[in-house]
Formats: sequence, structure tokens, C-alpha cells
Amino acid sequence: MAIIIDGKALAAKRKAEIAAQVAALPQRPGLAVILVGENPASRIYVNHKEKDCAECGIYSEEYTLPEAVKESELLELIALLNRRENIHGILVQLPLPKHLDEDKVICAIDPSKDVDAFHPYNVGRIMQGEAIFLPCTPAGVMDMLDAYGINPEGKECVVVGRSNIVGKPQAMLLLHRNATVTICHSRTKDLAAVCRRADILVAAVGKAELITADMVKEGAVVIDVAMNRNEEGKLCGDVAFDEVAEKASFITPVPGGVGPMTRVRLLENTLKAAKLK
Repeated sequence: MAIIIDGKALAAKRKAEIAAQVAALPQRPGLAVILVGENPASRIYVNHKEKDCAECGIYSEEYTLPEAVKESELLELIALLNRRENIHGILVQLPLPKHLDEDKVICAIDPSKDVDAFHPYNVGRIMQGEAIFLPCTPAGVMDMLDAYGINPEGKECVVVGRSNIVGKPQAMLLLHRNATVTICHSRTKDLAAVCRRADILVAAVGKAELITADMVKEGAVVIDVAMNRNEEGKLCGDVAFDEVAEKASFITPVPGGVGPMTRVRLLENTLKAAKLK
């Protein structure tokens, strides 16, 4: 039976460390969160982020804009926040409504305040291995591997999912740690066979319980990044947890796995942005 990687416990420890660092700064780090519309999942994420900031002594502001907001109004708000000296990090909660250009919005954020690490400047630095800010979810995954003594060097790592937010940057961070990395996607032939090669398998595609026990090598480390609901409406990841846990050496649960560590990384990026100022 796999050892469960407890993201919640790791996050609590890291938040205590962040709070101590925040208390020692001459100015409180400030985070501005922009939420467009009322996507229920996005609202939950934003609420969690605000609670985390309060626990660590980070100042936070929320801007909730109507679903039909004009792109020019959103860009104007970002420009204003770019100029604010007490705001060190700016986060625009994705996804945005269809009429807004996500790329344009991300590019409008000052790269030195881009605590999600989505701006092309920061993405380029991640590619080069010279990141200022690491993307929150992939960095949270690396923190979990380190905390449990799992070294990716020389290992075969398979990332299922090629999004700009998780899949691609996750592959880069593993590559920078000398892993041999394969990225899978909807066009991958014989996904199960590729997954079975993995010493470390990262599932980040957003399909409930896609990864089953027959797709996992005995003793593999399985990291489940996704947050889905199964047919019964129960919260679950991309991994069929119960059956895969019988084969894996380590596994992350959903919830309580990668999610809390993602949020901790956002706090750390905001703290770093404040220190760099």
C-alpha cells in the first residue's frame, strides 16, 4: 500500500515559516486577486487564497468584476495595480469569460508582480532554468517530492497533460532536476503503455479517474494534480485512488494533496516579490 503524501500537513508547516518571514519585513507583502464573473470553482479558490493570506500576515485585496466586463476595463485595473507600491503580486483567476483574451490579460501584468508565473517573460526564464517565480502547482509538486525524499534525477517521469499552467512547466521543472520526461496528451498512442514506463507519474488532464491500476508500474510515485467530480458527484482526481494506491509506492490524495501546496507557492511568490522590491 502506498505512502500518502500529505500536502495539507506540508502546507501548514510552510505557512508557519512564511508567516515568520512576513513578520520580519518592513512592509507587508500585498496580493491583489481579480475574479471575473462568478464561476463557483474560481470563487472557492479565491476564498482559499484570501484565507491563506490572512493566516500568513499578507495583505490581500479582491476585485470582483461582472461577467460582461469590457476587456479595456480589466486592462485598466491591471495597469492601476501595476503602479501600486503596496501591491507586490497580481493574480487574475482563470479561466476568464470567452470574450476576454487571456493572453492579452496575462501580458498586461508587470512580470515582477506575476506571482502565477504565467507571463511570457517568466515562462521564458522557467524554460532557461533561471526562474524568478516558479509556477505554483508544478513547484508545489516538486516541494512534495523533496519533502518525501523522492529524487527525480535519472528517473523516467511521465506527465499526462500539456497545459501551459501545469503540464508543460511541470515537465520543465522535472527536466531541470535531470529526469527523463515524456509529456502525454489526447493524441498519445497507447497512453497506458507510456504511463507504465513511469517511475514518477504526474496526472494533470482533468478527467475523473482516468489513470487506473493497469496503467501504473509497481512501486511508481503517483502525483494527482487534478480536481474533478465523479459520476456520484464526489470530489476526485485523475487517478483511481483506491486501486492505484495498492500498486504505487507514494501517492497524493484528492483533496489534501497538491492543492494546499499550490496555494503555499502563491504565498511564497508574493513574499519573494515583496523582497525583490
